[in-house]
Amino acid sequence: MTKSILVKPIISEKSETLSENLNQYSFVVAKTANKVEIGKAVEAMYNVAVTSVNTINMPSKAKVRNTRGGVQKGRVSGYKKAIITLEDGESIDFFGDI
Repeated sequence: MTKSILVKPIISEKSETLSENLNQYSFVVAKTANKVEIGKAVEAMYNVAVTSVNTINMPSKAKVRNTRGGVQKGRVSGYKKAIITLEDGESIDFFGDI
């Protein structure tokens, strides 16, 4: 169940700043998942206590590439993003023993 709700964590400069300063972690989640399901999935997968869940529906974007063969047009599909706030003292280690 948690595998189908949590698609992948978002690793970016902004999400690293959120995790260091505000104890918030970002995930790409299934479009049909609600806040309660997302919170329970994070608690089950990472064994942490979730304080709050904020969700954002990210829109799809049109992309254009100029190549030697001509202009290529396409779209990047939209997704749902969840920002999870953990209790004080809790943390998630995405990188493990790297």
